[in-house]
This record gives sequence, C-alpha cells and structure tokens, in this order.
Amino acid sequence: MMVKNQISILGIMSGTSLDGLDLAETFFFRESNKASWSFELNKCETIPYPKELSHRLRHAIELSEEGIQKLDIDLGVFIGKSLNRFLGTRSQMVDCVASHGHTVFHQPEKGITVQIGSGEEIYNHCQISVINNFRVADVKAGGQGAPLVPIGDRDLFAAYDFALNLGGIANISFEKEGKRLAFDICPFNMALNYLANEKGLPYDSEGKIAATGRINESLLSELSQLPYLSQRGPKSLGIEDYQKNWLPLLKNSSISLEDKLATFIEHSAMEIASTINENKGKKVLVTGGGAYHQFFISRLKTHSRADIVLPESKIIEFKEALIFAYLGLLRLEGRPNCLSSVTGAEYDVSAGDLIGF
Repeated sequence: MMVKNQISILGIMSGTSLDGLDLAETFFFRESNKASWSFELNKCETIPYPKELSHRLRHAIELSEEGIQKLDIDLGVFIGKSLNRFLGTRSQMVDCVASHGHTVFHQPEKGITVQIGSGEEIYNHCQISVINNFRVADVKAGGQGAPLVPIGDRDLFAAYDFALNLGGIANISFEKEGKRLAFDICPFNMALNYLANEKGLPYDSEGKIAATGRINESLLSELSQLPYLSQRGPKSLGIEDYQKNWLPLLKNSSISLEDKLATFIEHSAMEIASTINENKGKKVLVTGGGAYHQFFISRLKTHSRADIVLPESKIIEFKEALIFAYLGLLRLEGRPNCLSSVTGAEYDVSAGDLIGF
C-alpha cells in the first residue's frame, strides 16, 4: 500500500494492568527520499474502564468461549465510542486507527494468543479504518507474538541502549550483535496492584507503602528461583504465568503486606538490573506506569550500573500506544513490524488485520 510522507495514526493500547484505554494521536513524517520516520505525539488520553467492563476484563480468562466473544464485541463498542469522544469534530484529521486490543490468552507454545476488542465494532462506531490483531501472524510463524514494541524502540528511540517498559509486565529491548533482542522479565504492576488492592487501593502511589516494608529473604529467594527467570529469550509472559507461578508465592506468604511489596520490588529490581548489567549499556529509557514508582526506581538505580532515564510524562504514559501506531504504519507499508530476532519466529512478519481500507 502506498503511504504518503505524512500520516496521522491513532494508537490504542490496553495493558494487562487494566489502568484504562491509552489513546495516542501520533503524527508521522519523513523526508521524501528516506524510509525512516519521525513522530510528534499530539493529543493523548487514558480513558478509565467502567467498573463492570473492568471486572469482566480482569476475569476474562475465566469466561466461556461465548462470554469472550460477547466481551470482544462490547470492548470494541467501548473503544469505538471512546474514540468518537476523544476526537470530537477532528475525526477527519486521523488517517487510521491501530489497536492492540486486550490480551485474554497468551500461550504461544500452544499456538494461541487472543486479543479482544473487535476491530469491526471499532470501525462501525467511528468510521475510521482500523488495523488490529497484531500478534497472531507471528505466532503462526512459530514466534512468541511478543514483545511487539521493540521495533519501535529500535526505530524511534535509538538514542537509548535499553528500553524498559514497566506495565503489568516488565519487558526490555536492546541491540546485541546487530540484532534487536527483547523479552518479558517478570510481572510488575499486575503483582504490585494486586497487593495494593489488598489494602483497598488501586495502586501503591510512588511506592510509598513498599518503602515502609522490609525485604523478606525467604520470599525473595523463592521468587528468584522461579524457572522462567533462568530461561533464555525469546520468551514472554501472560497473566496465566503470573497466576500460576508468582501469585501463589505472594498469597501464601505470611509476612505483612508492606514486606510483600518491598520484597517484590527488590525481586523485580534485581532481575531487571541483572539483564541490564549482563548486556552492558549506558542509557536505559524507562516508560510505563511503573516509572512513577519512586521506590522501585531507587532500587533499580542501586542495582544497575547504567544511567536510568525518565522521559517526559507523555512518553512515559503513552509510548506503547505510540508504537502500536507505528506498527500500524509499517503494516500499511507492507514492511515487517514483528522481528523474528525478538519473538523467535521463523521469519519477520508484517502483521495486523486491515478493516475498512
């Protein structure tokens, strides 16, 4: 598909931590004789999920096939209506929408990955062309279908040696021997928010509660011995892995909630720093909601030998939505947007369903 040298794409991300729907209106531009793109982030917003929809998404893994199909439609309707409110009278200024959707199942070893948020319903409600379902083609090619963001890290944030994203899951990407590598390191906000929920809070703001706890060496040792951590990439995590491996250790520990938080922070800081130190780089770009967790950042700085960089808030909060806009752009050009060096697929793929084009 021919793509002009200026294009506006609305990137949409719904992460595993269920903070809400991230919308990033992104303007891409390039010189006529170049293949590489630059970007400007325009309007960005996180739209909270209604309580009932949030509850259904949180428990989607427990639903029947029929229940998931209904949730797929309902989430697509919500996204479409949210886009209309977000854009208002400016819908004609957006060329297309690139939506990650919301992951329900991610079991690539079985050839399964499911992201809901019907692209057809999004298109029906906003009448803007949609690109979605980015992971399936890579899984069919033998890949993990994740992480997908590293190609954007490589092309749009080349000034950094590492790109660390702290969402529901902590993942990292970096260049090594001329290839982009990336993988999920450990659960992050999905575990921290679960613990904060035990106190009736949506999250531990800035890590203030965690900072009052003490590290429990027994729990830290159990966490550090989980088999996933010693696997080499490509590798990725889903909510199923968290529920099977990390959550029971947190639930069954008899220590205080404050100590659980402090210990999990230490666990994640040590695992992430180990990856950074092992692969030798000078600058780490940190994004995602976890970038605001001051106690975690202080522990990461303690364990890491690299410079930990927090960018402007728009990049912290909306980098993943921005990069899904970029993945949509690459799909329109017919260029690869999933890297086999990252996912372990047999070949690079240009992934995403096109709706309304």
